[in-house]
Amino acid sequence: MSEFLIIPRADHDALVSRAYQARGYTAAEAAEGAKLAAEAARHGIRTHHALKALHLDHLFGSATGGCVPGAEIEVLPSRFPASERWNANKKLGQSVAYQAIDRAIELADQYGIAQIAVDNAFHYLWGGGYVMEAAERGYYAYTNCTSALAEVVPFGGVFPTLGTNPHSWGIPAAAPGAFPIVMDWATSTVAMGRVQALKREGKSLPPGAAVDAHGHATTDPSQVAALLPFGGHKGYGMCLLNEIFGGLIGGSLPTLRGRQLPSADEKNTPVFYFQVIHPDALSGGAFACGRSQKENLKAVLEDILGHGNQGAMLPGQIEGGFRKRSDASGGLLFTDAEVAEFNEIAAELGMKAWDTATLPRA
Repeated sequence: MSEFLIIPRADHDALVSRAYQARGYTAAEAAEGAKLAAEAARHGIRTHHALKALHLDHLFGSATGGCVPGAEIEVLPSRFPASERWNANKKLGQSVAYQAIDRAIELADQYGIAQIAVDNAFHYLWGGGYVMEAAERGYYAYTNCTSALAEVVPFGGVFPTLGTNPHSWGIPAAAPGAFPIVMDWATSTVAMGRVQALKREGKSLPPGAAVDAHGHATTDPSQVAALLPFGGHKGYGMCLLNEIFGGLIGGSLPTLRGRQLPSADEKNTPVFYFQVIHPDALSGGAFACGRSQKENLKAVLEDILGHGNQGAMLPGQIEGGFRKRSDASGGLLFTDAEVAEFNEIAAELGMKAWDTATLPRA
């Protein structure tokens, strides 16, 4: 039996949009939530598609006040024309992130580089989806965020005081028709969404990824109490960077995020940071052998992957391959276990279930 069932994107988007609107979100917010979820699934990001998004919203979002359906973004005064400060007012994170990337591109067109700092946010899920969109439009983009909960133990520590805190970079493709370079990862060894996915599929974690309630290493996803940073002290440094950005933007104590506040003047919301650079703002204009900027990037990448390194790959290559597979199938690819969870959501909404007996497979 093939690994995946094929779900038409229109059917997926209809279900996910209905789920968001049933929770009070506007049609526009629901569409943006469905778009990010679909793009995650399209690229094989099993840890941050709709099941994760809706679960996160249930635990920390609209059901608990951590996210406010229909909230409006407030753009705060700034004396720096290429920098904007936003108060998201707990608006749906995916909606805020798409708008932030669009606005940063507008500013980069004018100033060469732009940044947007977002306070009082709700997790935007898959950061790679936003920088990839910018890269496909020809821009260099970066984003980081503080995640919904402190679930990561600092290097040398015993208690989780850090988020999984992802970093995402998007670099335009060096050749026509190629997939952009997308570097996107949580700074924990695995994302908590990966733990949930492995539990759903009845699989084990890799060694060195997590600890149980007693601080002992575990590979059993059902026993995970906290995660470990990737790469030891180096991954810890990258994880810490998000908390530093968060503290500078307006985020409060990591161990309070997503949890009940001890006082009315405290905060428990994540923060976002976005940066977009126009390619012309990077160019020194003196490339070897008369190459253009894009030709020079292509030559650099070919040199890196040459010299017997043909088996190496670029970041985003696996996701680009999965996108081709999804597009060739004519839909989005989900496992039987995932479809079963989608059907539980459909039942709650009074919608028709996806019939696994008749769905095509890929």
